[in-house]
Amino acid sequence: MIGFTFGFGSILILLVVVLIASSVRIFREYERGVVFMLGRFWKVKGPGLVLIIPIVQQAVRMDLRTIVFDVPTQDVITRDNVSVKVNAVVYFRVVDPEKAVIQVARYFEATSQLAQTTLRAVLGKHDLDQLLSEREQLNTDIQKVLDSQTDAWGIKVSIVEIKHVDINETMIRAIARQAEAERERRAKVIHAEGELQASKQLLEAAQTLARQPQAMQLRYLQTLVTIAADKNSTIVFPLPIDLVSAGLERFNKPSA
Repeated sequence: MIGFTFGFGSILILLVVVLIASSVRIFREYERGVVFMLGRFWKVKGPGLVLIIPIVQQAVRMDLRTIVFDVPTQDVITRDNVSVKVNAVVYFRVVDPEKAVIQVARYFEATSQLAQTTLRAVLGKHDLDQLLSEREQLNTDIQKVLDSQTDAWGIKVSIVEIKHVDINETMIRAIARQAEAERERRAKVIHAEGELQASKQLLEAAQTLARQPQAMQLRYLQTLVTIAADKNSTIVFPLPIDLVSAGLERFNKPSA
């Protein structure tokens, strides 16, 4: 009788120890436990040591650290009907464990699928030039759209970065030709503006020299000095314009 009592007590103590061990949960600093009481949400517990009543309570462990995942390459048709391949990276984390467990099944997969559709939808509203030159603004637009839609799931999308934009070879050559034509246009405009400014300066110089004939002689002498500075055999002989004009008039005058 004594042996039976001792054996039953040992079994009871063992069951108590097993029950206590199974009820103990330890959550790290970045983890939370969503506790359900008889299938209904009770509270969010953690971090640290948490006691869960077996059978009556169940706990779902949630990680609150930032999750980084690559959005698979998406085929996007821009607003100007150019086909490109785009992929991105998304940074998000769980800010409300209760919603992340109750409101959505497999929140990681749901956020991933939503990121793919949002990437195609947002980029499809912009031209190729905007996609290549306004990447920062597009990142912000995608992040805002994703964050507003995942807010009901307790998910915070903090950063979206477009990584690569792949364009086919034909479009790359077309863009190169466009850039070359644009640079030629700018060069011609700059050259024309330079000619216009030079003509204005020459007009002012001519008017100044016309008021002072001696200035023309000084300018002529300065030109001779410039020519003589180089080692050459050039001989400059000044010929008055009036003399040339008189000779031409006599030559063209009909003989009597």
